[in-house]
Amino acid sequence: MQFITRAKELLPDLVKIRRELHRFPEVSWQEHQTTARIKDHLEKIEIPVISWNDCTGAMGILCGESPGPVVALRADIDALPVQEENVVSYRSEYPGIMHACGHDVHATCLIGAAKLLREKRHLLSGTVKFLFQPAEEVAEGAKKLLEKGVLTDPEVHVIFGLHTQPDIPVGQIGLKSGALMASTNAVSIRIKGEGGHGAIPHRTRDPIVAAAAIIQGVQAIVSRRIDPLDSVVISFGSIHGGRIGNVIPDQVELAGTIRTVNQITRQSVLQQLRDFLAYTAAATQTEVELVIHEGLPVLDNAPELISFCRESLNRVFPAASVEEAKPTMGAEDFSLYQENIPGVFLWLGTGNAAKGYNHQWHHPQFDVDEESLAYGAAALAQLAFDFHSVN
Repeated sequence: MQFITRAKELLPDLVKIRRELHRFPEVSWQEHQTTARIKDHLEKIEIPVISWNDCTGAMGILCGESPGPVVALRADIDALPVQEENVVSYRSEYPGIMHACGHDVHATCLIGAAKLLREKRHLLSGTVKFLFQPAEEVAEGAKKLLEKGVLTDPEVHVIFGLHTQPDIPVGQIGLKSGALMASTNAVSIRIKGEGGHGAIPHRTRDPIVAAAAIIQGVQAIVSRRIDPLDSVVISFGSIHGGRIGNVIPDQVELAGTIRTVNQITRQSVLQQLRDFLAYTAAATQTEVELVIHEGLPVLDNAPELISFCRESLNRVFPAASVEEAKPTMGAEDFSLYQENIPGVFLWLGTGNAAKGYNHQWHHPQFDVDEESLAYGAAALAQLAFDFHSVN
């Protein structure tokens, strides 16, 4: 069974669905109309839908003609607070809100996969759950759906998902075993000293000097305390302290992010940060308070599924078009599903530089080559169908 031919026949319908979602984007936890549109599409093809009163998002369930494993396919549905700059007929109609990360594409691909699998229900052995997840951009949606029990009753055996990737040309897909996206920890640091006149610094305990030492010093953790073949990012994006140039403030506040690609390194970096801050506090005679906000785990593709995925995806893409995916230090709450069950996340090629479809995620001119909709829908359907066939 191959789905790509039928998916290409459905492309005009998929383009229409995607453009409707793109025109009416909704940010995290506000995806009410988006959810309603998704439910309408699923109900039209007679797929039962579950939704919830206290959150957005929905889950479609398709039961095959005979029993078998349960596969989950997941797409996120929320948009971003970005003002769209594209001049297109399907431009966002909501000021300051845009599908700048391709979640309209993900949702459309999943609707397309549902259509494809519904047409072949008589050949399907097992169950498919279609998870339309809200609030990925604030890293809260997957947790909420897990609390709703989307992986139980019936118990899900495996999960697949995908994401637009403008660096990969349309008609290709990226697949990788192991870590594909990083873990996250947000950090907040408050440095308390004793302020005073800038001309008399020896009578102060300068938190700005301490903050500067911290911002520069933590990079030595990355460059001198971590294996160079490992990947770690420590970045500070916020620093606040003082208002007047000749007055040393009493305190400075920093906020940043830490990204790693394995749990052992993650714990090591966090402990080294604690140790370094204690040393800096003693050296600068300041008090340093650290708050570590627990973030997302590493998005870790199950190695035991990679050979299966490659064979299945070769039915959609030519062998040379299933490429080794390049990891990123970005993060995705798809990783929370993978903490519970094996799963694989893919990079869907959506780029076409000749047509101008090469802007990166979250850019106000982000857009995709819409031929990717057929490939994404076929890929998800193929993976679900083939998993049922071999298990």
